[in-house]
Amino acid sequence: MPSFTTRDGTEIYYKDWGNKSGPVIVFSHGWPLSSDDWDHQVFFFASKGYRCIAHDRRGHGRSSQPWEGNNMDTYADDLAQLFEHLDLKDAAVVGHSTGGGEVTRFVGHHGTSRVSKVVLISSVPPLMLKTAANPGGLPKDVFDGFRATMEKDRAQFFFDIPTGPFFGFNREGAKVSQGLIHSWWTQGMTCSFIGAYDCIKAFSETDFTEDLKKIDVPVLVLHGDDDQIVPFGASGQQSVKLVPKGTLKVYKGGAHALPNTEPEKVNQDLLEFLKA
Repeated sequence: MPSFTTRDGTEIYYKDWGNKSGPVIVFSHGWPLSSDDWDHQVFFFASKGYRCIAHDRRGHGRSSQPWEGNNMDTYADDLAQLFEHLDLKDAAVVGHSTGGGEVTRFVGHHGTSRVSKVVLISSVPPLMLKTAANPGGLPKDVFDGFRATMEKDRAQFFFDIPTGPFFGFNREGAKVSQGLIHSWWTQGMTCSFIGAYDCIKAFSETDFTEDLKKIDVPVLVLHGDDDQIVPFGASGQQSVKLVPKGTLKVYKGGAHALPNTEPEKVNQDLLEFLKA
């Protein structure tokens, strides 16, 4: 399996599909999943001549499971080292959920010298946590509950999330896919316990406001207005106001897992943005 070793000794697995001379797209996945969650998009774009890179974040999927470094700054540094390892240039970076935070922190800390465009899908920026300055965020009790439930019965918790809010399968009339539920559970259970546990703090408490302001390339924000995981009003709706060159597309009735629940629409929106 293709991988590289970061400067702190962590092995990061990645997929490198498609035309090695084609335009580059780098995908960053959500919690607690892996690069497999991007297969709809990676296959679609690789089939159209793009070079598609998708990595498993440290602690997730087939990457190493370090006890330390499970935080947003290190995730961003790992992504920067992946760019260096493959000498990627003029790349579009696409992040979903926690991956959108990773992408935002990566650009905020490492700049856009290797980046041409950014896409944030159902992403956690600017800040998920409710604070005095962010009254639309979620209370810390919600995330404390995540951690407590993980400690009690991670396997059941990782079944309840995709069965319920992640794909919107708890909504009346929803067409439930048992395959998506089992895929989510399988990917989630390959994540190290400490990696999944620490990542809750990383995606909920990291403030990306200043990172968003530094993104000087075009940004596409895709978000469902029925996202039960990362509520639209406190995330995508605010992020697009902070980036200098932002475009927002709202998916009416859209759930959190847009790349899975509406892959054809997401692929077309991405393709139009990349070609523009």
